[in-house]
This record gives sequence, C-alpha cells and structure tokens, in this order.
Amino acid sequence: MSLTRALGTCYYPEHWPEDIWPEDARRMAELGLTWVRIGEFAWSRLEPEPGRHDWGWMDRAFEVLGQAGLKIVLGTPTATPPRWMLDRHPDMLAHDAEGRPRGFGSRRHYCFSHEGYRAEAARIAEAMAKRYGRHPALGAWQTDNEYGCHDTTISYSPAARAAFRDWLARKYQSAEALNRAWGNVFWSMEYDSFDQVDLPNLTVTEPNPSHALDFRRFSSDQVARWNAAQVEAIRRHSDAPISHNYMGRITQFDHFALGRQMEIATWDSYPLGFLEDRLEEPPEHKRRYARQGDPDFQAFHHDLYRAVGHGRWWVMEQQPGPVNWAPHNPAPLPGMVRFWTWEAFAHGAEVVSYFRWRQAPFGQEQHHAGLLRPDSVEAPGFAEAAQVAREIAGMPEVETAQAPVALIFDYASVWAWQVQPQGLGCDYFRLVFEVYRGLRKLGLSVDILPPDTDDLGGYRLVLVPGLVALSDPLKRALADTPAQVLLGPRTNAKTPALAIPLPLPPALPGLDVTVARVETIRPDMPIAMEGAGHVTLWREELEGTAEVIDRDAEGRPVTMRSGHMTYLGGWPDPDFLRHLLIRACDDAGVETSDLPPDIRVRQSGATRFVFNHGPQEVRFEGLVLPPAGVAWQGG
Repeated sequence: MSLTRALGTCYYPEHWPEDIWPEDARRMAELGLTWVRIGEFAWSRLEPEPGRHDWGWMDRAFEVLGQAGLKIVLGTPTATPPRWMLDRHPDMLAHDAEGRPRGFGSRRHYCFSHEGYRAEAARIAEAMAKRYGRHPALGAWQTDNEYGCHDTTISYSPAARAAFRDWLARKYQSAEALNRAWGNVFWSMEYDSFDQVDLPNLTVTEPNPSHALDFRRFSSDQVARWNAAQVEAIRRHSDAPISHNYMGRITQFDHFALGRQMEIATWDSYPLGFLEDRLEEPPEHKRRYARQGDPDFQAFHHDLYRAVGHGRWWVMEQQPGPVNWAPHNPAPLPGMVRFWTWEAFAHGAEVVSYFRWRQAPFGQEQHHAGLLRPDSVEAPGFAEAAQVAREIAGMPEVETAQAPVALIFDYASVWAWQVQPQGLGCDYFRLVFEVYRGLRKLGLSVDILPPDTDDLGGYRLVLVPGLVALSDPLKRALADTPAQVLLGPRTNAKTPALAIPLPLPPALPGLDVTVARVETIRPDMPIAMEGAGHVTLWREELEGTAEVIDRDAEGRPVTMRSGHMTYLGGWPDPDFLRHLLIRACDDAGVETSDLPPDIRVRQSGATRFVFNHGPQEVRFEGLVLPPAGVAWQGG
C-alpha cells in the first residue's frame, strides 16, 4: 500500500479574535499544513444554553479555513460538557474509587454509564453532523477527546452500579450462573439476585478477582457503547471517515473494540511527557532521553494504533515543544519535532498533526507550547514542521509492507494482571513493551496484532507474552502457523473468568508443558540462567515431555519446546531476552542486526529509515547521524 503523507495542526478559533483567523489560515497553508482539527472543546460556544445553538462563528471558521485550502477534522465537544449540562443532569459525574464525585472545573467530568448524558452527547454530535456533515471543507471526524485520560474510564457512580447490574444480568442470565462463574462459594459471597451485586470498591480487602475483572470488562464496554452512539449519529448525515484520538499507555478500555466502529485510529504523541509520566525506567535512562523521549515508546504506539485502525492511523496531536502536565517538562532537543514526525511516517502514519497552532495565554495549558508563541511569533517547532513539509514534497510515496515479526497485544490481559498481579511490578503492558523493545534493539520491524487474530499468514516469528486467556481463533492460528511461536510467561494461565483452568496451563495442543507452580520474586533476587541473563519478577515451575531448551543455573527448566512452539516460564531480563529473541529469529530465518544503543530502524516497504535517539552523534553503516538525526535509504 502506498502512503501519501500530510501535516496538520489543532486550532481553536473560539480562543482568538475573528480578525486573525484569515492570517492564521494563510500561515498554516504556507507552512505546508493540509489538515486542521477544530471544535472538540467548544460546546459552551456552540450551545450557550440548552437547545439554543450558535453556529455562526463555526460557519465562519469553516469558511476561512476552507478558503485557505485546509481540510477540517471536526471534533465532537463531549469531553467538555458545559456547566448548564451539570445543572440538567446533576448525577452525570463519575465517582472515584472512594465513592466521591469528580466535579466540574476541568474536563472529562462525566460517567460513561449515564444514559442522560450519553443521549445529550449523541444529540450534539448529530446536530453538528447535520450542519457540517456535507460541507466541502470537512475531511474527517473525531469523537470526543482522549477517552480514559485523567483516569476517567472506570467510575463507581450510582449510574455505573445500575448499568453494571444490567450488564451482568444480560451476560449471566441468573444469579446462580454468576455465582458459579465467579466461584462465590468462596468466603460465602453468593448472591440471590443481581440487585445485590455492588461495585468492587470499598471492600475490606481485595474483592473477588472475577468480580473485579468483569467490572473492568463492563467499563470497557461502556466506552465502546458511548462511542458507538456518536458514530451512529454522525453517519446518519456524513460520509467522512471517523476517528478517535487515543493516548499513550491508556489501557483501561479495549481500543480494538472502538477501532471496529471507525475508519481511522489516531493517537496523541507526547514523547517527553510520556518518558517522565508513563515508564518505569531508571533515572539514568530518563536523563539520557529527557529531550528526545524513550527510543521505543512512541514506536510501540504507532504500531499498536496501526492495528487498531486496520492499517489507517494518524498522530492527531504531536508534541511540538515543552508540555505542561508531566513531573518535568523540558524543551525538545533541536530537531526532535522533525524526528518524531518522520518516525510516525516510517511506521505508516497518514497524517501528523501538531498540538497546537498557537500557545494559549490562559487556562490550564498556558505552558503547553504550540507552533506559534502566544504573541504569534514562530516557536522552534514551526521551522521543523516547515522542513518536514519540504521533505514530504520532494520524497516519493513509500510502500508499507507486512513485518516479519508479529506481537500479540490484549487489553483484557492488562486488566487481569492488574486485578491479580501476584507480585509488585508484574505488569502486562510492561512485559509486552520489554519484548517489543528487545525486538527493536535487534533492528526488527514489528506488527502488533489483536488477541482475536485468526490468520498469521506471512509471519515468520510470533510472540505471545503474558496473554492470560487465549481466544479460540488465536489458538487455531498458533497451531496452524508455520512460524516460530514464543509464548509465556503466564500465557493461557486463566479462564476468561480468571480462574485456574484444568488441565493446568498453558494447555495448548502439541505443546506438552505444564505450569506446576508459580512464584513471584523480588527484583533484587534474580535467578541466574546457565547462559546469559536472569529471570526476574515472575517464575514458573515447568513440567512435561517437551524438549528443555534453557535452564537456570540450578538446572531447572525455563524454556521448553515442541515443534514450532516454545514456552517461556519466567520474566526475562534484557540479557536473557536478547538471547531468546536472537535464537527465535535464527530458527525463523529472520535476520537481526547488532544496533548501537541509540539507533533504531524501521523498514517501510523498500525504504529503510534510521533514527538516532541519542544526544550524541552516531556513525552507523556509513551514515553519520547527529543527535535527532533521521536518514532513509532505498525507495
């Protein structure tokens, strides 16, 4: 598939005097921008009071931006309901785990389970679609903004409790069936009716893990149901593609479920904020990459959201300078805005859109940089965006192609590990990300796939770390693929209800391995391997007739193999992981590279991109890459 790349920005015409809109639009077009996102926080200006709409200013914004040749992404404003909405629906607020309402005064102040507000959100989305759905300047839609941001997926409100009981009744049909599924005979937790089931908070000690996991599934389903209402309302009046802007390491809802509703997946990329705020890395790592961002975190999400969008994905918000919300907010290294843009394009992005056009001098994001300063003078990111625009114009289209390696990612496994971690630091996202990082360090391009994947054709190596309950389609695909498969730890370790299955896991046909016992270990007590590296955090005692491939220093099995399947019974440290991945790649016929620590590569069809994430110059394969250096070869 050929890619046509484009640039955009996020703009808030309601924040600025109308007489500067034409100048802003002209400068955007001259910079080389094609797309502009508007509207996603503007409800109080679009509907100043219930039922009274003020479309005039938005009509004029459409006209000004369209006349400049810009295509508009129109966001529904439902992440910021106006104050009158709370007067109309005083019970619409989400509640935290302590049962306290999360009030008005910022954003995302609603509960996904509130039927009244869901209807209001669909109503404003349909009103916008009626007015702008066929407008020639409209290019795409965005529903809401950053679902799950600020820990807003899970709510313990009365509305959530009522909806959860209804969800359970539809799933289980009877209290007896629910009691069996959850094992409620334990601690005399059996229910006589669904009305007796409460939310899994404010319990004396941990709630039943099956109860807690079902509540996570319910909460995810509520996000999908909420989004679907807006998608349906928009589609009645518009044929433009619909998207939502996801975030980094927001895992409280199943993004694949939403991706099935829409044409494009987008995400908001803030490499410096995420390094400080979303990663368990040592201080020296964060110091080294403080002005560049982690070498693999953005790439992981590029590949993840490419899968969520079925191949079509954008960066809707790209950090162009310091942000305002992380523990520390440094300025990017010169060249990083260009670097991040090309990294996204190398992973298949159609559009990279910078947040925001002009830095706001008021409100909560005053110190969040834009392409322009508050006085409209060009900020440093402006020139870098202009450079990318020139490079895009002079570069041929790039072909995208399937990677040789597939990595399965499962949101339900995130929740299962969180509900029942068994040990401090045992986190599914972290495990999968460490495997992804290990693959990238070997110079590999990776496709991330959903957990219901039923076709692994074309892949030579498939990795399934920590997926707690394998779906039947994936089980069949893993059995049928000629690729090398590396599973574990904790793969297929539980039933969907989070009980230990019989026969004991992993219970996969053709793989005679049994996990007889599990232990979690302190990070300062790693278990040495016979060869390279250690097992840490999570360790499984393995039995069975499968061939033992790796043993620990005491001779106990750690990996066992039958045919094309290898099971890993522990959490590998970076050295042991590298050993495992190199061997798996050799067995699969996948070529690896010994990359310098700061270098990452990405194969995009016939074009190979090379990125220097480090703060010093690197010489690599005849290239001299400065800090924030990007090069491409072939094509």
